[in-house]
Amino acid sequence: MGILIVDDSPDQQLLLRAILGKAGHTDLLSADSAKAAFTILDMNGQEPPTQIDLILMDVLMPELDGVEACRQIKSRPQLCDIPIIMVTAKSDLSNLQAAFAAGANDYITKPVNSVELLARASSALALKNEMDCRKAREGELRRSNDELQKALRDVKVLRGLIPICASCKKIRNDGGFWQQLEEYIGEHSEAEFSHGICQPCVKKLYPGVCQD
Repeated sequence: MGILIVDDSPDQQLLLRAILGKAGHTDLLSADSAKAAFTILDMNGQEPPTQIDLILMDVLMPELDGVEACRQIKSRPQLCDIPIIMVTAKSDLSNLQAAFAAGANDYITKPVNSVELLARASSALALKNEMDCRKAREGELRRSNDELQKALRDVKVLRGLIPICASCKKIRNDGGFWQQLEEYIGEHSEAEFSHGICQPCVKKLYPGVCQD
């Protein structure tokens, strides 16, 4: 599962990558600003970026800080399910209320403790995986329901009293016209006909052919 590290400090990026990489997280991406992160996330796209399952977001960054970046990411329907963990210095804890209001899921403080980072990252990734599985199940249910509804719309069923001639066996349709039996059934069902001659008719029509 992919992790995006957003931090304007190269040293902090290296530290986070080292901790995560040592723990087996190899799909790591880095951005040195919120704008660079937006490019990776394809903010204006219609589909979620398949390689990003967690974002580690520094709070204090030039131009656009982490709180505002978090708010903009969470405002996109295709990105709002990606967990965001804020990375903040202890002196910046006053910003956390705004970060959580912007949609942040968790936070860790600097200097980063490796055990805490891995525990919180693991929890966030497990949450993302569960959400992805739930959305996949919901999508499959929607597709199945759509297919069922389409099938029900396509089904044609004969119901009610059908007027039929006692002599020629033609059926009177809704327009008041008489139709051949097979023509009427063909229009009102999915049935198809294969014509043949039954044994009694063979005896009646070709008495010299059929031997008793």
